[in-house]
Amino acid sequence: MAILDLMTGSKATSKGMVVFAIAGFTLHTLNVVLRLTISGHMPTASLHEAASFFTWCIVLVFFIIEYRYKVGLLGSFVLPGVFVLMLSSSVLPRELRPLPVILKNSWLWLHTILAFAGEAALAVACGTGIMYLIQERHVKSKKLEGLYHRLPSLRVLDEINYRLITIGFPLLTLAIITGALWSEAIWGTFWRWDPKEVWSLITWLFYAIVLHARLTAGWQGRKTAILSAMGFIAILFTFFGVNLLLKTFHGFE
Repeated sequence: MAILDLMTGSKATSKGMVVFAIAGFTLHTLNVVLRLTISGHMPTASLHEAASFFTWCIVLVFFIIEYRYKVGLLGSFVLPGVFVLMLSSSVLPRELRPLPVILKNSWLWLHTILAFAGEAALAVACGTGIMYLIQERHVKSKKLEGLYHRLPSLRVLDEINYRLITIGFPLLTLAIITGALWSEAIWGTFWRWDPKEVWSLITWLFYAIVLHARLTAGWQGRKTAILSAMGFIAILFTFFGVNLLLKTFHGFE
């Protein structure tokens, strides 16, 4: 429906996209609550659960931004990615697995919520960044037709993109800090140079550079939009690639 809305731009498809998104989010919420109730812990013990909860967080951030800014077509650039992530999670093992006793503490809740919320904000920033690049292309080519009239102005898109990064980055920072404290509480060390930790740090440094460049060198608009898309690639590798390709203590059961 999101792709159809992008192609047609009719009121019917726009309303249909919102209705389907709300319905899907409601059912998804029930599923998250159900798994939480049955397992008694955050539904992120497996890669399936983690991917599912990640997409739930992305849609939640999407609804918040849509409500706050009334951004036309935002769903067309965010929800297809959500669909791909959900499709990926659907082929992964779904069985409920008990959480290791060593991980059953309040750090799991705090660290997990901060990490997923921060990455979800940065995921939506990727979508607004792509929208910015498309709108900029229309403006530079002087072809003020088609999507140009349906997309927000470059100023608005840049503002939303920056706002999402300034929300996602602090949350990611707190997630790394709480993760280090959690590691010290369990294993007696704050940092073990685990691949997951290393790639989380790389992602954090990337967005730190993005914010620093914007605040000190005036990088904004196109540069920030491109970097938002690149940063989300790093997030996806940290989330999926590390767990599937590398040996990590942070691997899902």
